[in-house]
Amino acid sequence: MIWRHADRLTTLTKANRTLTSNDTTAASTPETDAAPAPTFRDLGVMPLICDALDRAGITHPFAIQEMTLSVALMGTDLIGQARTGTGKTLAFGIPVIQRSVAPSDPDYAEIPQGKPQALIVAPTRELAIQVSSDLEIASRDRGLRVLTIYGGVGYEPQIEALERGVDIVIGTPGRLIDLANRRVLDLSHVHALVLDEADEMLDLGFLPDVEKLLRMTPETRQTMLFSATMPSAIVSLARIHMRHPMNIRAESSYENATVPATAQFIYLAHDLDKPEILGRLLQAEDADKMIVFTRTKRQAQRVADDLVERGFKASPLHGDMAQVAREKALTRFREDKIKVLVATDVAARGIDVSGVSHVVNYTCPEDDKTYVHRIGRTGRAGASGIAITLVDATDVHRWKMINKALDLPFDEPLETYSTSEHLFHDQGIAPGTKGRIVPPAPVAPKGERSGERSGERSERSGERRSSERNRTRTRTRTRGGKPVEGEAAAPAASTEPGASGEGTPAEGGERPANRNRRRRRRSSGGGSGSAGAETTSA
Repeated sequence: MIWRHADRLTTLTKANRTLTSNDTTAASTPETDAAPAPTFRDLGVMPLICDALDRAGITHPFAIQEMTLSVALMGTDLIGQARTGTGKTLAFGIPVIQRSVAPSDPDYAEIPQGKPQALIVAPTRELAIQVSSDLEIASRDRGLRVLTIYGGVGYEPQIEALERGVDIVIGTPGRLIDLANRRVLDLSHVHALVLDEADEMLDLGFLPDVEKLLRMTPETRQTMLFSATMPSAIVSLARIHMRHPMNIRAESSYENATVPATAQFIYLAHDLDKPEILGRLLQAEDADKMIVFTRTKRQAQRVADDLVERGFKASPLHGDMAQVAREKALTRFREDKIKVLVATDVAARGIDVSGVSHVVNYTCPEDDKTYVHRIGRTGRAGASGIAITLVDATDVHRWKMINKALDLPFDEPLETYSTSEHLFHDQGIAPGTKGRIVPPAPVAPKGERSGERSGERSERSGERRSSERNRTRTRTRTRGGKPVEGEAAAPAASTEPGASGEGTPAEGGERPANRNRRRRRRSSGGGSGSAGAETTSA
């Protein structure tokens, strides 16, 4: 369906060019040869942007880009719908860059210096960083200043950059509103506003913040909204804040939005066997980079730690990690320094990394949207990929609902163990492969040394208690209150100079009585005497 739309647009464009040249014969005669793929230059993108894209190896647009650019470059409001991984970023990024005034343009002196000209709102930090990276590549020759704003990091660098002046701001809703309330971010001169992954912002509860940002921008702005689905709340938002938007859809429906080039495997697996299955999947013949999705942050951390212990280069990615740690993990993943990224759904939104060969759903996704989002991390930009879902026995009903919603042929997941032959055959795993590449760490046995240390501790403890029990005690009175014979006249410990120091026996060899010992007398009835406790001395 994507290429059918693209072919239709290409045919119309070619027909228009033919009619302009007054060649009516060529216009009326159907062409038998396949139309050549258009380039960004053919779609009216300025040479400076095309040159920057050419250096990055980007020459031909994808379907959503081809269908969107001719409309967006005119400043028209639009709603774009396309599955994940089909190039939506440049579909709105190129018009934003081309319609912004660069410092090299003669009209640059007429705009408010340093005020943002365009605002792009993304639901997550990772997506904002990815969009910023793509826009910096495309705008390199134009000299536009691009700033990424998100939470989890300090305010000072972002405030200083805004004070120096920026042209395009990309950020998450919370931090954007925070800086706007501090009167550091001025959105009153924005001519283009983009809402990327609008349905995800709705799911994460950011829609009220998005409406606040929309009210801070001029009504005459160009608004572009990109979303995989169009829930009623997003439709209402578009009706209120957009002016006669054009709806561009690069696919028939989101329900069939799984990437055709992605091979899908569904296995019914036991939770305790999943680490071993995952370890063997990492050693498949075509395994390169792999993203493993878990349901919770704690599970992501646990799975990543287990993979490291098994000898694999893995890292977690979840919301409990500091932003610096999350960015470092993504950078190492992009640079092939780690091969496995174990992530939660929220943390993984917006991850656009080339070369991801496998996506593994360690836990069954919550719904069909989450499933499509997860497996969309592979098979991106026309490449092929493999998506593997490990379904617990308790999640079979949930999977059947996903299977039905997406019209997939996996209604009954195949029961699979780490030793199953079909697992090795399906994934190209060499026979005899184990789920680890390093031997497990040796467990220290209960040897003689540990036993000796334990015995020594027990013996020293017993001696200490025995010594405390056998310590000499000095009593000056009986329980009836009478002086003990031979003790009443005992001399007090000398306090004169030259006497024994504190804690040592007196000169006559007698241990001094404890001057602060307190005694409690009890009456014959067992109660305390009227005197209470009295202090005695030698």
